Amino acid sequence: MNTPKAAARTADIRRDTLETRVRVALDLDGSGVARLAIGVPFLEHMLEQVARHGLIDLTIEAEGDLHIDAHHTVEDVGITFGQALRQAVGDKAGIRRYGHAYVPLDEALSRVVIDLSGRPGLEYHVPYTRARVGEFDVDLIREFFQGFVNHAAVTLHIDNLRGLNAHHQAETVFKAFGRALRMALEPDARLGAAVPSTKGSL
Repeated sequence: MNTPKAAARTADIRRDTLETRVRVALDLDGSGVARLAIGVPFLEHMLEQVARHGLIDLTIEAEGDLHIDAHHTVEDVGITFGQALRQAVGDKAGIRRYGHAYVPLDEALSRVVIDLSGRPGLEYHVPYTRARVGEFDVDLIREFFQGFVNHAAVTLHIDNLRGLNAHHQAETVFKAFGRALRMALEPDARLGAAVPSTKGSL
């Protein structure tokens, strides 16, 4: 007897503005492969962590006004990633919905909690110990997550609990985000095909 194959949880989204051109393709049931050409090396490094620890196959191509700064590119990558996730996850039937993770890196420790709620909300508490990691402005990490949250329609709580090295602080945030996302997207065998909400939809 053949078991019906689950629908592919994939998306391929493009966003073109006067400031940026972004494409995000993802497979939520991948093996953690990242193909990234964003033009912002630190963000590429961080999103590679999300793909690897979230077991998401992730392709991102971006061209932006980097001659000004990285703000528009980072924000629009977050927006497009959020749009792609929302499309790929579908009606959210049969998934855990909630995910959380604590991730350490040497002296740094971060906690991320996510709810695929259908409602955008961000609580972001990361007291970076310096303003830049190399050429990258750490303020842009909040812009990435705000864009993501607004367009994925998720509730996201991000807390860096301790850390002395700003690179470590950021990396624990992105790794924990990938892990939390992976948990929230996992099938819940006890739930079956039901939507994890008393409202019947998310």
